[in-house]
Amino acid sequence: MNYHDFRFAGAALRALGSGALWWPDEDLLCVSDLHFGKSERVARRSGQHLPPYETRDTLLRLSADLEATRARRVICLGDSFDDLTAATSLTEEEQLWIATLQAGREWVWIEGNHDPGPQGFGGTHLAEFVTGPLTFRHIAAPHGTGEVSGHYHPKAHVQTRGRRVTRPAFLCDAQRLILPAYGTYTGGLRSYSDTLCRLMQPGALAILTGPVPTCVPMPRQEMTR
Repeated sequence: MNYHDFRFAGAALRALGSGALWWPDEDLLCVSDLHFGKSERVARRSGQHLPPYETRDTLLRLSADLEATRARRVICLGDSFDDLTAATSLTEEEQLWIATLQAGREWVWIEGNHDPGPQGFGGTHLAEFVTGPLTFRHIAAPHGTGEVSGHYHPKAHVQTRGRRVTRPAFLCDAQRLILPAYGTYTGGLRSYSDTLCRLMQPGALAILTGPVPTCVPMPRQEMTR
């Protein structure tokens, strides 16, 4: 399991290379923006057919993270399903897989803008969840503190060995932590976007996901060659 240790709001956290957040002291794994059922929703709404493997791929990675951490508490930080119809369109195998992952665990579904209501799966459905110094919600609040959110699918870049590498990234400052999208088929918003630059304080950090999670100052302008 590859990870980067850091502290936020007094909590000792680990940014996993997969894009999950691990809080060892609370036995808690947090993932954001799973977007289960995206290929079905895209086909239903636009007629465009994507290979329908994204839910399985996301579940494989989530299963691996749960096996590695043995987390007893799980928070899905909103947009877990690409819409509420997509939640009911998962295959029987995928529904059983989710139920198996939930078994024996405290499981919290945070509502997102894609999935604003209960999805019919086990666990607890909440607008936000507070534990210890941290507040978990889908979209960052204007004056959030100790806040863990998702929604924006942040990405950041780093220059290494003469080439630019861009990956999904955690963004962190003294007040808020924004998680990358965990799901397959999820795009991303570059860290130098006006939206993210307005949200994140000067001195914010980006932790790029991947085989070797890398922490850098949050890029605030596009890299030029």
